[in-house]
Amino acid sequence: MPSDVELGSSCTAALKAGAPQPSGLLSRSLILLFAVASGLAVANAYFAHPLLDVMADDLGLSRATAGLIVGATQLGYGLGLILLVPIGDLVDRRKLVIGQSLLSVLALVSIAFASSAAMLLASMAVMGLLAVVTQAFVAYAASLAQPSARGEVVGIVTSGIVLGILLARTVAGALTDLSGWRTVYVVSAAATLAIVLALWKMLPAQQRPAQRLAYPKLIASLFSLFVQEPVLRIRAIIAMLIFADITTLLAPLVMPLSAPPFSFSHSVIGLFGLAGAAGALGASRAGRWTDRGHGQRVTGIALGLMLLAWLPIGLLPYSILWLVLGVLVIDFGLQAVHVTNQGMIYRVRPEAQSRLTAAYMVFYSIGSAVGSSSSTMVYAYAGWTGVSLLGAAIAATTLVFWAATLRATPREATQAINAAE
Repeated sequence: MPSDVELGSSCTAALKAGAPQPSGLLSRSLILLFAVASGLAVANAYFAHPLLDVMADDLGLSRATAGLIVGATQLGYGLGLILLVPIGDLVDRRKLVIGQSLLSVLALVSIAFASSAAMLLASMAVMGLLAVVTQAFVAYAASLAQPSARGEVVGIVTSGIVLGILLARTVAGALTDLSGWRTVYVVSAAATLAIVLALWKMLPAQQRPAQRLAYPKLIASLFSLFVQEPVLRIRAIIAMLIFADITTLLAPLVMPLSAPPFSFSHSVIGLFGLAGAAGALGASRAGRWTDRGHGQRVTGIALGLMLLAWLPIGLLPYSILWLVLGVLVIDFGLQAVHVTNQGMIYRVRPEAQSRLTAAYMVFYSIGSAVGSSSSTMVYAYAGWTGVSLLGAAIAATTLVFWAATLRATPREATQAINAAE
């Protein structure tokens, strides 16, 4: 779990580097709060990545099936994207995010006190279901931003999300070595309560839309949006592939690093997230570039970097420094593409931003679940070389798909937005 100080410092740097200064309800401090809250919420879904071995051993899961811990979380996350995130288009988002955050505290406590593998997996699934509050924060911030600055605001909030994902490994590893893996979830529950208080004090209320859909029709409209909006279809598939690629790296990473010849502690393994955090900070300008009409160029370069990153990652058996380089590059590419994706899809159907977020992130969840589950099995049978080949194949497939869909992407999603709009 990234602390408020860690995420606050990172996002403040992004703001000083040229964040928008929108009028009305979206102030700099509120953008920062969105970023911190999003990073903390999403970290809950990623604490388990460097802890799979100790969690599995503690509760009687085999190493080969340890990926089920992450898979259960992503399954819950996927359901939450479909069932919870769209509600933001119906109700006051302030009440929605505060309520989900409070329920997340209960789920975190349940994980901390899980006494069996079944209880752990069920609790992880519920926690994943509630962790979609992260995407409610993104849609909330996007709805408050000026159109010409929307991509940049999304970029800053997404920087908090990616930092949460990456720094979760560092904090989880350190706390586990200090006092066991259960401490991670106890501390996160306490921190989430603190964030709830800040949200209650600072978040503005939003009026309900004049024309409201019934809940079943709201959920059904996710599929309608996917059919009607080509930019959503294209960018959702790209999201599925890039997150399958990154979890192919992250899920089994603890296995070779904790085994000889490295035999690193969980604290040291968690530090590898810091290399990715540096890349994430560098990619925080992707939203601004998208606002200026460079989204396709950013996507192509970033996907190329994600593919190239697997070369140094595959050289892990020869030197740990190769892994550090690869993690930095692949995470830089990941955030640049993810921010660009969101900047493009939020340009269409402004009345449906929560549903656009949900439809897009469903594919993220699918990719993450497939990547984490398949990579741990591949590692069990083919080692790190097999994982690296799988990751490179996914990255290459993504690059080919993007190139094949260049002409199919609507111009309105890629052109520059004037500040006057």
